[in-house]
Amino acid sequence: MAITEQQKKLVKSSFAKVEPIADIAAELFYAQLFKYDPSLKKLFKSDIKSQGRKLMAALKLAVSSLDNLEKLVPVLEKMAVSHVDYGVKVEDYTPVGNALIYALKQGLADDFTPELRKAWSDTYRIMATVMRQAAYPSYNPENYHNSKHYNRAA
Repeated sequence: MAITEQQKKLVKSSFAKVEPIADIAAELFYAQLFKYDPSLKKLFKSDIKSQGRKLMAALKLAVSSLDNLEKLVPVLEKMAVSHVDYGVKVEDYTPVGNALIYALKQGLADDFTPELRKAWSDTYRIMATVMRQAAYPSYNPENYHNSKHYNRAA
């Protein structure tokens, strides 16, 4: 799976709109993440506002590196391996992706078109696949099925 030049452009331009409201976007993200899976709260030992700033910095790095994925891959791999030490499991990437899409949809409102949703979903899927493969050697995206059930949240 790859992302197109148009998808890269959409992700970059939409993230530029999110950056000014980064604290709000991060707050929306974590609130939704914990609605989907309250058990994930225990993974966060530090202040959630501080964690939100780390999230937005990581997203900024990822978005700015979309034209150079070879440079981004080792960063994602290192991040993924370190997240295992925090207790992150392979299935936790699912609610994270869903919470990201939710926060973007809320933050961008009418600008969050179906085309933009697909661009972000495809981008996240690639990043999550790279991270899962680095952190969980037996992970195979071709046959992986997340059987964990999550809360539905509006």
